Amino acid sequence: MKLHVVIASTRPGRVGPVIADWFADQVRPELGFDADIIDLADVGLPLLDEPHHPAEQRYLQQHTRSWSASVTAADAFVLVMPEYNVGYAAPLKNALDYLYSEWHHKPVGFVSYGRTSAGLRAVEMIKPVLISLKMIPVHQAVSISLRSRLDVDG
Repeated sequence: MKLHVVIASTRPGRVGPVIADWFADQVRPELGFDADIIDLADVGLPLLDEPHHPAEQRYLQQHTRSWSASVTAADAFVLVMPEYNVGYAAPLKNALDYLYSEWHHKPVGFVSYGRTSAGLRAVEMIKPVLISLKMIPVHQAVSISLRSRLDVDG
């Protein structure tokens, strides 16, 4: 089965790629998953630019057709996602909104990160979006605090 580990942030200097690499290394072949890292910065989706509703799957842009093929090929997803201002990153929402039926009935897990809540608030905020796309959010998650000793001491 194909697992897409999606790096949700496109911000320069982000730590998402390091965390995604670490997580992908934890996915052992005997679990039955082939993990591929999908970096939304490389996918390069502009702000939604398709004239038709995603449910119609009448994609005019090549980037949308490529994104559709990638998501269709995956059996499950892990979102490596930061928390920005108590929410999820805009590139993740944009990537989700490009498609509709491609997401249906696929499990989705979370590796979140952030300073105050280790990304937990962003995970809780994205779940209603994923459920509306008929995805199956996994309850257990990995949450990584980026709070440093300086944040705590000073």
